[in-house]
Formats: sequence, structure tokens, C-alpha cells
Amino acid sequence: MHNLPLSRATIVVTGSHITTSILTQIQSFGGEALSFPLIETSEIIEPDDSVQLEMAKSFDWLIFTSQNAVNAFVNKINQHHLKALDFKGKIAAVGEKTAKLLEHHGFSVTFMPSIFSADVFVKEFPQMIEGNPQCLFIRGTKAKNTIKSGLTFFVKEWNVYETKENLSSTEPLIELVQQKENMILIFASPSAVEVYAEHIAPVVGWDKVQIAAIGHITEAAIQKYGVKVTYKPKTYTMQSVIDEIIKREDPTL
Repeated sequence: MHNLPLSRATIVVTGSHITTSILTQIQSFGGEALSFPLIETSEIIEPDDSVQLEMAKSFDWLIFTSQNAVNAFVNKINQHHLKALDFKGKIAAVGEKTAKLLEHHGFSVTFMPSIFSADVFVKEFPQMIEGNPQCLFIRGTKAKNTIKSGLTFFVKEWNVYETKENLSSTEPLIELVQQKENMILIFASPSAVEVYAEHIAPVVGWDKVQIAAIGHITEAAIQKYGVKVTYKPKTYTMQSVIDEIIKREDPTL
């Protein structure tokens, strides 16, 4: 077991909705894999959801940047006995998992940026658009205004889920950081970074942990605190960051 590349590492994933396959993969390379979600999401249900869904049918494009947005949107269409074919708009998705989830629910994804971030989306999306389309950005409450402000044509935003701090994870994670010597924290969003910075770092600091960041926006959020990001894969997926950690620990793989 001690010859495995991650045999001395404790790897903590701070995002929500982490698949067991990721944790199992870390364990298969000898690492201790733990999930401490620092954020949690919940669907926003409003009395006018049916009106919003009718409106959504008329848009030329529906834009999704997260799996959470897809899940919340699909829940709404199911509750109102609608299906993917009821929406005429083309689909734009940021991220492979977001795109696959949409396709699983019957939507056909027309556009996905080469790098899975909102700022790259606003650079590449207009290159394939003709005319002045009406776009609906289906998002969470913590999403940045990058898409709405970065695109020159009309973009309406619809908040379908809420992101909150998950403070139930903070005390156990503080205790874990204090106990462990070789810990790697994986951040996949600026929101999780902010929770760590506000509730955990004041107690244990940043020095005892190595940091992995998925995406340059998350990396920038970490660097704002003067903290070095050790692992930053070129592809913005959880799988890529795990691969990066394993390769760094054992370059022969």
C-alpha cells in the first residue's frame, strides 16, 4: 500500500455532489479520500414558475453553466409536465458534465466552449451566432454576471437554485486540518473558497494544506488571499485535477 502514489495523502473535496467514483479512484491509488462540502444548493421554487417556463419556451438559446442549474430546471419542467421538446431554443452548456446531464434529459447541446469557464464562453459563443438572438441564462444565485455583461445581445437571467454556506462542514474540517500532515484541498468554485477563507483559515491558516483548483476563476479566488495553488489542471474537471495530483506524486504513471 505504501508504494502507491497517494499512500501518504489525505485528499479533501470541498464541493457538493461529488461522485463516489472520484473518491474510490483516490482510494485506489492509496489516498484517504474525504468529502467536506463547504457549499450546498437548493432549488428556488416560485409561484410564477409556470409563467417563467412558458417564457423560456420562446428563447432562441438556453444557457447552462452548472449541473445544479440543469437539475433545478429539469425538476421544474417535470413538475409542470413539460419535456425537452417543448423548448425551441438551442442549448449552450459550460462543461462536459453539464452537457451530458442535459443530453440525458433529452436536450441537444449545440455549443460548449473550449475551456469550461464563463469568461471563455463570452469570447467564443458570439463567433457562432447569427443575428441578435434572445438568450436565457439559467443559473444560481451566486453565479457571476460575466455572461450577461459580456454578451452584446439580449440575455435574461433566471435564478433556479440558491447556493449557501454549509457550515456543518467547517468544524470537522478544522479538526482534520489540525490532525493531518499531508492534506490536499480541492476547490471547484470561488464560493467554496470564500467559506474556507472566512470560517476555517482564521483558525488553521492555509500553510498546512496544499491547494488544488479547478479553473482559473477559482484559482484567482484563492490567490486573492496570497495562497499558492499547487495543482491546476488545464482541463477544468474533477477528473483532471485527480489525474494531475496522481501524476505529480508519481511522474512514471
